[in-house]
Amino acid sequence: MSDEARTSPEAAAELPARVLALLDASRQSLAALAAAVELAAGRKAELVALFVEDLDLLHSAAFPFSCEVGAQSGLARPLSPEALEASLARQVRRASQALADAVAGREVRHRFQVSRGRVASEALALAGPGDVLVLGKAGLSGQWGVRLGSTSRALILEAPCTVVIWDERLRPSRGPLRLVSDAAPQLSDTALITLAPLFDGVEALPSMGATALVRHLARARSGALLLHRPELARLAEQDPQLLARIPVPIIVVP
Repeated sequence: MSDEARTSPEAAAELPARVLALLDASRQSLAALAAAVELAAGRKAELVALFVEDLDLLHSAAFPFSCEVGAQSGLARPLSPEALEASLARQVRRASQALADAVAGREVRHRFQVSRGRVASEALALAGPGDVLVLGKAGLSGQWGVRLGSTSRALILEAPCTVVIWDERLRPSRGPLRLVSDAAPQLSDTALITLAPLFDGVEALPSMGATALVRHLARARSGALLLHRPELARLAEQDPQLLARIPVPIIVVP
C-alpha cells in the first residue's frame, strides 16, 4: 500500500509536530479520527493515522486451541494465524479508507502508517514531544488502576506529548479551554500557545476536588478540560470513574 510507512523512533523524533490518531476497527477510533482531523486542520499540522497489528494477538493465534467469539452471535470458531492475517489485512484496508473519507475535501497533510508490535510501544515510539496524540474515551472509563487497560494507561501517563481523550458521543466543537489553576503555572508557554487558538478563549478554574469538578462541568457541551498529568492522577485517585464523568474532551499535558 503506497501511503503506508514504517518509521523508526529515531526518524520520528526528527519530524515536525504532528497529530497522531490510533486507528482500529472500532466506532470509537473513527470518532477520535474526526477530532484528530479538526485538530490537524486547526494546527496546520500533519495528521498521522497509526494502525498497529497487535503482535500479542498474532502470537496467541498460533496456539491450537485459539478461537474467536462473534461479537453479535456469541459463537466460537477456531482462529488460525492465516485467518487472523487475512482479518488484519481487511482491517488495514478499512482503516485506510476511513482516513481517506475523514480528510476528503480538507486541506490536511496526512499519511497512513502501519506497524506490527504492541500497541502502546508502537505509539510511544512514534510520538515526539511536540505531537498531539488523540485517543477515544471508550475503554478508558473503567476504574483508574488495574481495571484501566494497560495500553490506555501507558499512553496517557507515559506519552512524551499532549494527549487528547475524546468521547465518541461528541462532535468537535469550539468552546473555552478550561485550565485548573494549579496546573496552569506548570504548563509551558509553547503548549498553551499551540492549544489556545483551537478554542474560544481560556477559562481558569479554581483548584477543586474530583466531585466538585464533575459537578462544575456537568452541563458543559463544548470546549475541553486541560489537566497536567499529576493533576489527572490526583483527581482520578479521588474518583476512579473521572474520565467517564467529564462530558468534554480531556487534554493531558506532560
